[in-house]
Formats: sequence, C-alpha cells, structure tokens
Amino acid sequence: MTLPPAFPLPQPAPAPLPAATRLAYVLRHFHLAYDSVPEVSIGYEETAVVRLEDASGGFFSGQAPYPPAPQWRDWCGTRLPFFFSPPVEAPLLHLPAGRAFIGPDLISAAFYLLSGWQEYFSAERDQHGRFPYAASVQKQYGFVTLPLVNYYFDVLRAAVEHVTGQPLRPRRWGPAQAAFAGFITHDIDTIHGGWGTRIRSQLHQGHLPRVVQTLLYKAAGRPSPWNNLEEVQEATTKQGAPSTFFMLGSQQPASNGTLNADYDLTAASMAARLRKLAARGAEIASHASYGTATTPGRLQAERQRYGLPAPTGNRFHYLCWEPRITPQLVAGAGFRYDSTLGFAEHFGFRNSYCHPFFPFDFEQGQALAFLELPLNVMDATLHHPNYLQLSAPQIMPALQPLFAEIEKFGGLTTLLWHNDHFDPANDVTGPRQFAEIMTHLQQRGAAFLTGSQIVAEVWTC
Repeated sequence: MTLPPAFPLPQPAPAPLPAATRLAYVLRHFHLAYDSVPEVSIGYEETAVVRLEDASGGFFSGQAPYPPAPQWRDWCGTRLPFFFSPPVEAPLLHLPAGRAFIGPDLISAAFYLLSGWQEYFSAERDQHGRFPYAASVQKQYGFVTLPLVNYYFDVLRAAVEHVTGQPLRPRRWGPAQAAFAGFITHDIDTIHGGWGTRIRSQLHQGHLPRVVQTLLYKAAGRPSPWNNLEEVQEATTKQGAPSTFFMLGSQQPASNGTLNADYDLTAASMAARLRKLAARGAEIASHASYGTATTPGRLQAERQRYGLPAPTGNRFHYLCWEPRITPQLVAGAGFRYDSTLGFAEHFGFRNSYCHPFFPFDFEQGQALAFLELPLNVMDATLHHPNYLQLSAPQIMPALQPLFAEIEKFGGLTTLLWHNDHFDPANDVTGPRQFAEIMTHLQQRGAAFLTGSQIVAEVWTC
C-alpha cells in the first residue's frame, strides 16, 4: 500500500555505508548480546582470525529495499535463511586450528535486518504511515517468529569460541542474573470507556440484574470500567513484575480525525495517580500522540508536558514510525529508549532480533544514541479482526515457541497489554490470558524489569 497523501514521504538520503561501518555496527551488538566477549579480529580481511567473505555485491551502495533470495541452511537443528551468501555454497562454518571461516556474509545479513534497511528504502506504507508486515522479508520468507540476527550471532559465537577457547554465555538480567527478561507494558489510550462492553457481556451471559446495576453505576458517575490503572498495576505486581505505563501526552485529535487521549495528562488528579503508581514501583513513560512521529518539534514539546522528571522512554500511538524521520526525532527529544518497533499485524521480531539495540541513522551512517526495546507481543495483534484473529485457547500455544526463542538467546520479551484488555468482559485477550502469559514467563524464570532498568543494564555493558 502506498503512503497516504497526509504523510509525505521524504526521499532516502543515506550516507555512504562501507563494510567497516556495517561491521562496527553489527559487532557492537554482538558484544552486547554476550557476557565478556574476548577481543578477537573479525572481518573480511585476509588477516582476520574469524573471517568472512563480503558477499554483498555492492548492494549497500544502492537503494534497493530487498536483497537477493537467501540460501537456506540448517544450524543446530533449525532451518534458517542466510542472506548475502556466496553464489557457490561454501561451508557454513570451517574451523581449522586457530582460525574460523564463515561461508555466508553474516555481517551484511545482520546489518540489513537490524538496521531496518528494508523499511527505510521501501516506499510501502499502510493507512497509518507504517511499514506493513505484508511488505517485509519476514513475511516473504516466513521467519517473523525467529530472531534471525541472534542465530547469525550464534554462528559467530561458535567461531569465536573455537579460536579463543573461551565459552561465551548469553547476557544475564537483573540482580538474580536471570536467563532472559520481561518488559511488561501498558498503553493507556482511554480510561473513560467500557460501559457498553460490560453491558453487552452481561447481556450475553443472561445476567440482567448485573445489567441494571451497571446502568445505575454509570448514571451515578462511578469510574468507568477502563479507569483501572491501579487494578492493572495490582495484576502485574501479583506476578512479580513492575508495570511501565505509556501515557498519552495529548487530547487533541490528529488532523485525520484519529483520536488521542480521552484524559488530561496534566490534570492534578491524574498527576497524583501517576505519582502513586510510580511510588509503588511502576514506570511512567511517554505514549507520543498520533502525528508526533512525523512532525519535528511536537515530540519534544509533548515530552515536556509530563513534568519533572521527564520520561526516559517512549512508544508511539498506533505504533507509528517513519524510518526516514522518526528515529532522529526520538534522539532529538532526549529519550533514552523507545519501544515502538513491532509489527502490529503479527507477533515476533520486526528487526529479527530479541535484544535491545541501537537504531541506525542512515543519514549519518552511525548508531543513534537511544535504545530500542523491540515489541514482541501486543494484545490487539492476537485477536483484532484486521490481524490474527486467534481464539483464547490458541494464544498460548502460538506464543510459547516465540518465548522459547527469546529464552534460548537470553533476550527480552516485551509484552503490551492495554488497560482496557484488563476488563473481565474481555474473555479472549483479557485478564485471564494476560495472567497465563505472565505465569509462563514467571515459571521460566524471567527477570521482570522496567524500561529504565533495562537501559541501565545494557548501557553499562
């Protein structure tokens, strides 16, 4: 789908991207994914101890959004696509004494996926100006639920272990050094709603006395069913997790009529509630309103409305993200992290990576100075009529392999469960399904952290 006229798409203006730039960007993240990676030369030079062939063939000097078709190979029992492989298939990993040779060009492949090259150079956008899942290589080759960059790093890990004799352990999380982490988030789009949903649910169940009671509560001005921030925090606290609340910064509808908040972030009563939530361990973050992702100045101005201290994290309303504009706006506004990058249409890995990463600035040819905490699972994705339409019994079986991939590589599980989905009237992606997901993550030993805590751990490495 081409970009709507309301969202003019600037032309790509990339800086030159030599192999050394791509190599440095990828290896920075390789070092963040493991504890104490020993110093060893990795690259395309003849003298490199871990050597690869540059098989990009000039791809990164052009502006084509998609690379040649990948070669499919097995690695540790998993069938994987390897982009930028030599025309003549070389051994995936050759390990002579003291050296390691990697057949596919893992550096180019990892850079392509992690940097978001496809969406920067593609002109495909949906009705919200987002790069659509349908246009992605993840959809084309069927690997959205595989953190492919982590698998590439696993090949590189085996090579480094061979030449150094030192085992590499995936990074650990939290004071208990857990094997993987959980980031539990809630986008607060609306709090003054839910009466109709509750009444319809009660009618469906044949509970007429409860319908009358609900109508009386509404007439009496009781808080609406979705005015439930404290209940949301209690539900996550019972699972041993802190909540990160992404609060909308504007009530003003977007120019195309899309609604933003139905509450005033700056009202004294709301500010007092947020202070209490924070005092109990929650994090308050920015849910930048519709339109801020493409309008210079608005994001920074909106951040100031939260008062002091200003939020360190952000997620854009409707997951809006224009790769040719938005990353620079996030950096310019002073955020330490963002958590927007997930496909609305499918759970999984938009950048094919299950760890936090530094987004790439194509105009400057370098990493930006904020972390992306990639979004893996959103409640609406699971059941929305425009998305996967899973039933309640299908949700956990669908998600468990995804969680297993994250645990395998010591990654981060980012879960978005809106406050309106904590309404008991929702029996598909409601509080019961949230509790099932949280119980699974808890039993698997996840360290639950806020976004700011995750940033503090990663940035000190």
